[in-house]
Amino acid sequence: MIESEWDAMRFRLSRETLLTVSAAMVLGAALFLVVKDSLTDDAYITLAYAKNLATHGEWGLVPGSPANSATSPLNILLLGGLTALTRLFGSAQPVLALGVLNVLASGTLGWAWARLIRTYRLPLAVGLLGLLVVLVNPFVLSAIGLEVLLIPAVLMLLTVFAVEGRPVWFGVAAGLAVLTRLDLIVFVLVIAICTPAIRRKLLPAALVTIAVAGPWYVFSWFAFGSAVPDTLVIKQSQDGLFGRWDYLTGPMMYYFGQKAAVTFTFGIALLGLVVLIALLAVRFGARWTVFPPVAAIAGLGIGGVAYYVAYSLLGVGPYHWYYVAPTTALASFAVLALGVWFVRARQDGRLRVGTPSVALGLVVVLALGTVYVDARRGVPWKSPVIFGNWASSQDYARVGMELGKRLNGATVLAPGEIGTLAYYCECSIVDVFSDRGRVVDLIDQRIDEAGPATAGLLRFNYLWFDYNRAPRPLSYRLLYDRGPGSGPDTWQVYSAARGIGHFTLVPVPPQDAEQSGTP
Repeated sequence: MIESEWDAMRFRLSRETLLTVSAAMVLGAALFLVVKDSLTDDAYITLAYAKNLATHGEWGLVPGSPANSATSPLNILLLGGLTALTRLFGSAQPVLALGVLNVLASGTLGWAWARLIRTYRLPLAVGLLGLLVVLVNPFVLSAIGLEVLLIPAVLMLLTVFAVEGRPVWFGVAAGLAVLTRLDLIVFVLVIAICTPAIRRKLLPAALVTIAVAGPWYVFSWFAFGSAVPDTLVIKQSQDGLFGRWDYLTGPMMYYFGQKAAVTFTFGIALLGLVVLIALLAVRFGARWTVFPPVAAIAGLGIGGVAYYVAYSLLGVGPYHWYYVAPTTALASFAVLALGVWFVRARQDGRLRVGTPSVALGLVVVLALGTVYVDARRGVPWKSPVIFGNWASSQDYARVGMELGKRLNGATVLAPGEIGTLAYYCECSIVDVFSDRGRVVDLIDQRIDEAGPATAGLLRFNYLWFDYNRAPRPLSYRLLYDRGPGSGPDTWQVYSAARGIGHFTLVPVPPQDAEQSGTP
């Protein structure tokens, strides 16, 4: 009898794992097909890095110009490796590699939820809802190509290994997290501190984390002159780009342009915050015993809040992909905590099942709202829900290919957006993201403006940086302006965010060829 019950349970768990992982991978693949023709300019920075790594073995945005402007080393390494595999069947196909990586990241997310379903004996529907709130998040889908699916995948792995009390595997997941984005160290620390099983074995977990992530950052420190990518300095130098809006108030900025997307996305996150407050109230109200161990779950939610606070203090702009970590973490926390509450309420008469049921129903409604927002863009997407580039990806591709032929090896200064142009033109197009000689002034300026502690950290990060590096001499500038344009070396484009605009290629006088500024 015992054996038959165990076999039935094992079959049930295996079936649920198969269903959860399969559903995640199928949904991930379907959504990629929807969005792949509308990738943003920053996504193409990632794809250009991956293509350059796969075809030339170089870490940079353009061939022959080493750079360190890739925020997510893990994303580039995985994409570069998958792109290299596509070369076995012909030319390099970074977009295909991106599709494969999205499916794998979605499958990892599904596996994590399957483990949590087993641990807490959750209904399968709870796991599927956890997948839905992440994969259909408009802020995620509007930044596909960046590390936006790796982020929730590694965060859920952290949660799984914390819940299961596996410090070594937690260290592996933590290493992958900080390779995905260094700022995810916030989640690593919070979840580790909140979980007694990890806290008691903190040293082994930390050593494994260092073993996984350390080699890359040491290599980057010596090889590229900085362990932390240049994007931190670059983004902090763009204070006026969003006017009066900053990271803290950014959701309101997006609300004025995309009310439904912000309402549904941040609605789930805010519900997660309410659940977190309620969970902490239960903890400090000495009624924790009615729940199974949920400290790691709380760590996921607290990590989302801490991440939002940390970014608000950093003084960076409200780039929409910066909201992926806190919104997906709080949404996943909401589903998981409410699912645990629901199961426990059915088992324990001291808890009411109605409250978590209603709250889960609200999550379902908000998740369906995000599906509506996504579907309203049409299939396939022509532009993302959250979008601000000067041209569509199709127009940028056209300009990039024609620009590459026109330049014939000459160097051009990018107009302010470089990713898609660099990917398609495969030419010497430069700005602070592709030419490290143009980062020198930004680094110096940031160090001069920073306080003593921050300045010391920046100097240490750039200890091996070559401050004498000169910017690549220019032959042309590519300028953007609103409105129609025509004539020689002019390309008219359209953006769902900006309307009609045009790019113009302008020669640079010889006396200005070595200037290092950007337009």
